[in-house]
Order: sequence, then C-alpha cells, then structure tokens
Amino acid sequence: MSELYDVIVVGAGQSGLAAGYHLKKNGLKFIILEANSEPSGSWSQYYDNLRLFSPAGYSSLPGMPFPMKSDAYPTRDEVITYLKSYAEHHRFPIRFNVRVEGVEGDDLFNIYTSGGEVYRAKNLICATGSFNRPFVPGLEGSKLFKGNMIHSSEYRNPDSYRNQRVIVVGRGNSAVQIGAEISEVAAVTTLAVLKPVQLVPQRLLGKDVHFWMTIIGYDSFPFWRFGVNAGSPGGAIDVGGFKKMLKSGQLQQKNMFKRFYSEGVIWSDGTKEQIDSIIFATGFRPIMPYLHGVEGALDERGYPIQKGGLSSTVPGLYYLGLSGQRSFASATIRGVGSDAKYVVKQLKRRGFG
Repeated sequence: MSELYDVIVVGAGQSGLAAGYHLKKNGLKFIILEANSEPSGSWSQYYDNLRLFSPAGYSSLPGMPFPMKSDAYPTRDEVITYLKSYAEHHRFPIRFNVRVEGVEGDDLFNIYTSGGEVYRAKNLICATGSFNRPFVPGLEGSKLFKGNMIHSSEYRNPDSYRNQRVIVVGRGNSAVQIGAEISEVAAVTTLAVLKPVQLVPQRLLGKDVHFWMTIIGYDSFPFWRFGVNAGSPGGAIDVGGFKKMLKSGQLQQKNMFKRFYSEGVIWSDGTKEQIDSIIFATGFRPIMPYLHGVEGALDERGYPIQKGGLSSTVPGLYYLGLSGQRSFASATIRGVGSDAKYVVKQLKRRGFG
C-alpha cells in the first residue's frame, strides 16, 4: 500500500510553493505533485516581454524576499528564476513530471497519476489555480475566418505580426500590453472591447499604485466573507505609455465585433474589416478535470464549489490560486502567501480525518 500523507498539494507553481512553506512550517507530512519539470507554474507559458505589474517589494512569497530592488518590476524570466530558487531554498518535497489525472475521495483521497502511481492523503490542496484553461468565447462565424486566431496564452512576441492588421480582444492588463507591443510593428492594431479601456497610472504621487492599494486595504479586503468574488479589476495599469498610444491612434479600440467572416470581422455598426490575426486575451477558467471523480467537488461548469479556498462540499479538500478566492490579490504572487497561511490554518483546525 502506498505511503499516507497528511497533505498532498497538486501543482508547484507560486500557489503550491506558498502552501509548501506553511505546511513545512507547521510540521505536516506532505508532498507536492507537479506535472512539469520545474516549479514555475504558468509563468513559463507567458509572453516573452511580460513584466510583473507589481514591484518586487510587493511580489514575494513567504519566507524569501524577491532578490532585487524593491521598486523594480521583475520580468517573466526573473520570476521563474525566483520560483526555482524559492523551491530549492526551502527544499520542498516535490515530485516533478507527475501529472494528476484523477482523484477519488471518501475518508481518504486517492490521487491517480498519468504514470500509473497512486498517492494517498488525508487532505488535498489543489493549487493549479485559475490559469490552467484558456477561455475563448464562442462567436458567430469563427470557423469561417481564414486568418490566424489564438488565445493570449499562445502569444510570445510581436515578430510574426509585422505589417499585419491585428485585433486583440480584451481590455485588461494582458490585452493592453500585448496590443501595445504589437502596435509597434503591425500595420493596424485594435483592441476589441465591451467597454472602453480604463487605465490606472502605475505611480501616483511618486508611489507605485500597489502602495496605495495596500494603504487603503483594497488589495487584501476580504470580499469572500460577504459572498462576493473579488474578481479582476477590468482595467489595465499603464506601464508603458499606453495612454499616449490610445490617444494617438497607434493602438485603437472599438466596440466588440459582432461576428466573423472569411476575411475578417464585422463590427457592431455593420462595417466589415479585413484582419490577419486575432488574439483573445479573454482570461482563463479554473477547470480541474482531475476532480470529476470526487462527488460534489465541482459545479455544473466544472468550477470548484468553495469559499475562501475551503471546499463547501468535500471535507479535506482545499484550493489555492483561484481568482478572487479571498481577496483581489489571491491569484497573484503577492497574494498567495496570505491565502496559503489561511488554508493551512483551517486545515489544521479541522483535523486530519
């Protein structure tokens, strides 16, 4: 019979590593199962020029500050290096290249992997987060479109969009940043939006916006206690002259198009426009197919039924890294530490079954 753990964590990205810190601190017997070969979570899948929107001083996991000036904005690769160093520094028990395919649970959880191994645990923390399933809305005529169409998770850099007519669907940070860098090389770049882009200055009165969010308590306000999901801001932080680009028309924005045709899109006013490429920066969904075998864990959409990271229906089942899980910052590197501390505290309080 396989070894029995107090806790098994699925995923060794920022959420899983934060869980590992607090589990180790509390002396629990645990293991982290990671499908990939390194503890970088979704970061290795992001576009080349991505920078954190929060400075290093607000972007650390518990027990190890981000190793750069507090007011600097880390790049994607610097975040990946930090996560690797964090895992090595704390010497977490991580099994790499182990993909969880299914879970069954009653008194204990049996975790089945793609390699045929079976792990057993009294508690399970799902730390695969909100960014594991790209979401692309179903739009009329999409199968007719002959151009290139991808989700932002597949986007890497603007090189292949030179001299093209490009649409980026969305108005959040990723949409605006991707649109802005493509606009430097494309013939025409347009943001397709449901509402006009709202830009937030990165610095106010000489301080980063996250300083003010911390001061007023918005970043950590417990929306979940009032039955409200904190969600996402619906706007974008202006990290690179975005306001100027939008004002000059270098980066355009239009009301969301109604449908596709073979050569492009048809806008809400009926105008046709030829388009070469479309990028959907329309977010992700927290789909966890490996939990389908746990009765009552997921709703009809496949979303976890939880409050504050604690399953509302299955004892011993917990979550980390969900968007708006406990606060506005829950799905970010600056917010997962607080959520992990809370989840592990509740796990201990509820006992081990």
